[in-house]
Amino acid sequence: MNHPICVGITGASGAIYAVRLLEVLRALGRDVHLSISPSGRDVIRHELNLHVDLDNFQVASLLLGDGLAPHDSKMSLLKTTAGISTSDRNELGSGPSRPGEIHYHHWHDFLAPMASGSFLTAGMVICPCSGTTLSAVATGAAGNLIQRAAEVHLKERRKLVLVPRETPLSLPHIDNMRRATEAGAIVLPASPGWYHDVRSVRDLVDFMVTRICDQLGIEHTLTKRWGGN
Repeated sequence: MNHPICVGITGASGAIYAVRLLEVLRALGRDVHLSISPSGRDVIRHELNLHVDLDNFQVASLLLGDGLAPHDSKMSLLKTTAGISTSDRNELGSGPSRPGEIHYHHWHDFLAPMASGSFLTAGMVICPCSGTTLSAVATGAAGNLIQRAAEVHLKERRKLVLVPRETPLSLPHIDNMRRATEAGAIVLPASPGWYHDVRSVRDLVDFMVTRICDQLGIEHTLTKRWGGN
């Protein structure tokens, strides 16, 4: 049984990384518990022209109504690799298979499952991770559900991946990254590589999503690997 992944979207630049991550996790059949901060919503609107209502959230507002678009060859490959078919039963394996589900929780809802350590997960990603969120995680000062869920993952010794996208870095940023790392988090800056036959912005986005999935131990075939064919 695969436990769900928690995803927090906060107000740093790089909303496309979060949207693509959700698409990939869903294509791989992984359930996600999602929360978005108000600043995260604003960045999504500014960078992607997507209008997300935090009080009446609809999955389709993040272009996840389908999530396995037939024109996206990478999504089709991930779907096949995960054994997900369009029929009721999995044609590639021995049991039923389906795309992952997105479970949304309001950023003020401290009664959400992801706020408790008794809710089992396979890890959490904050992508993108704002400087304010990084500071809250580093100091244990949870002021919303995303920060509380991060605190839970640290205390339960589960994977917590923070994806900051800020440059240049101030000394407080660097100190907070050090503190978060010492507490058990993985700081994974949104710094895509260029060695994997980059031909589009999507390839750069997928590089980061690949590294996030790798840290969570999620098998996939999203990008070419160094030394691979």
